Amino acid sequence: MEPKEWYMEYQIHENRPGLLGEIASLLGMLRINIVTINGVEHMRRGMLIKSVSDEAIMRLRYIMNTMDVITLRKIRQPKLRDRLAIRHGRYIERDEDEKKTFRFVRDELGVLVDFMAELFMKDGHRLVGIRGMPRVGKTESVVAASVCANKRWSFLSSTLLRQTIRSQLADDEMSENHIYIIDGIVSTMRASERHQMLVSEIMRLPATKVVEHPDIFVRETEYTLNDFDYIIELRIDESEEITYEAVESGFSSFDIS
Repeated sequence: MEPKEWYMEYQIHENRPGLLGEIASLLGMLRINIVTINGVEHMRRGMLIKSVSDEAIMRLRYIMNTMDVITLRKIRQPKLRDRLAIRHGRYIERDEDEKKTFRFVRDELGVLVDFMAELFMKDGHRLVGIRGMPRVGKTESVVAASVCANKRWSFLSSTLLRQTIRSQLADDEMSENHIYIIDGIVSTMRASERHQMLVSEIMRLPATKVVEHPDIFVRETEYTLNDFDYIIELRIDESEEITYEAVESGFSSFDIS
């Protein structure tokens, strides 16, 4: 029987010497292996563990619930946020009401790239929206995550180096293993009909699509925010407001005929 991976997290009430050793010894007696361990929040510790026995995990849950110095918070099949919390020592911030919206600031670009790379590694259709003001690092993060995920990327529209609007792709760019990057403002403000047909074709492809400025994209197309699997917000700092008035007015001066 193949070992199964679990995520365990507990709150420490009394961080006395030897506590981690006691828990490690308990895991050893239950024949549960520790894969990774790290602090994930203030006075919380997270572990990725492996066991061939679900019964051993049930026993671990029971024993840890009897301990006074800790409170068992989670023991479950690991989610993406659990793996990243273990890797980076903290949880990614997620909107309490919109569970598919994740927030980052520019100082966390490494975490953001790691997060998107994990998303990009998965096969099949995936629609990701990324909000943020100009020059905050949106496009660069998407490209870096594509490299980390060992995926090729193609710009359908962009302003990274210059105004880019594609009306066709090469044969080797039409692949389910590609990451397709769309600037939601560029593609909807003054794009040609041929470009819009290409976007529609790519949106039907079972591959990952990343749309910058998704709110403008859904305003000008038949898509809705419910069509997106993930929404990422990137800010200079937590207080920055993401607005579109200045961005849209800037695009209106481009001649892209």
